[in-house]
Amino acid sequence: MTVPVFRFAPSPNGHLHLGHAYSALLNYRSALATGGRFLLRVEDIDTVRCTPELERDMLEDLAWLGLTWETPVLRQSENFADYEDALQKLEQMGVTYRAYLTRGEIKRFVAEKEAAGASWPHDPDGAPHYPGDRAVLSDEECRRRADADAPFAVRLDMRRALELVREPLTWRECSAELPASPAGPEWFEPDEITAAPDAWGDVILARKDTPTSYHLSVVVDDARQGVTDVMRGRDLYHATSVHRLLQILLGLPQPRYRHHRLILDHDGRKLAKSDRSTSLRELRMAGHTAEDVRERIGIPDDV
Repeated sequence: MTVPVFRFAPSPNGHLHLGHAYSALLNYRSALATGGRFLLRVEDIDTVRCTPELERDMLEDLAWLGLTWETPVLRQSENFADYEDALQKLEQMGVTYRAYLTRGEIKRFVAEKEAAGASWPHDPDGAPHYPGDRAVLSDEECRRRADADAPFAVRLDMRRALELVREPLTWRECSAELPASPAGPEWFEPDEITAAPDAWGDVILARKDTPTSYHLSVVVDDARQGVTDVMRGRDLYHATSVHRLLQILLGLPQPRYRHHRLILDHDGRKLAKSDRSTSLRELRMAGHTAEDVRERIGIPDDV
């Protein structure tokens, strides 16, 4: 078996919280238990919210937890050209298009349809499927926005993309529990999960001012870095369907996937930066130790 490669790929758009600590430590300890490699990737395609100061704080927090990683660290903001190349390949296949509707226009259109009693599909995250520009705008307005080079998103034409797939759309899901050290072969035995990317509709692959999206950059980078085991939260389980489709279209290798449990707050909600969940930095300032954090999230010290 090839040497396992794990990665932790946070975005420096806020301070890390306990959920990040669990995912980072689980990946790190899994790499140790399998004799594998542990990589850190900085997912900073949002060049407005992601800042050097937040990245510095993030690296300090991870080192405080006891993690070490290979260098140099891959930063997505330094590799936009590679994502543009992948996007161009998809464009040449005829599976992308420019979409000019704003979020507000999409929301109003779907609300009107649902108010009239129609059912409108939503993706696994709850966002409505894209209706298509011509469902909302006149032909003249579509031409006007294109001629004016108005803001747009590059979307995947899901129907056309699926027509090109000639193999079963599945992914390999393995255990996301912390393995014994050393890990036994059963920890690598996968279940075949049927992918359903059409549940997402025409997902965004890039925007006019940003040449990539999470979906596109994550599959390009996992292939570039030779990641064999993608271990991440259950909130990204359904997104794997889109990632498998993009991997097949772009001819990229398929890693094993492992979707771990989420660390929840007192109300049973997933921790999130946007909700100002207590950060690792705040816990450090309050006098907590890395051992306290590991105990709190259920990562034993004796592994």
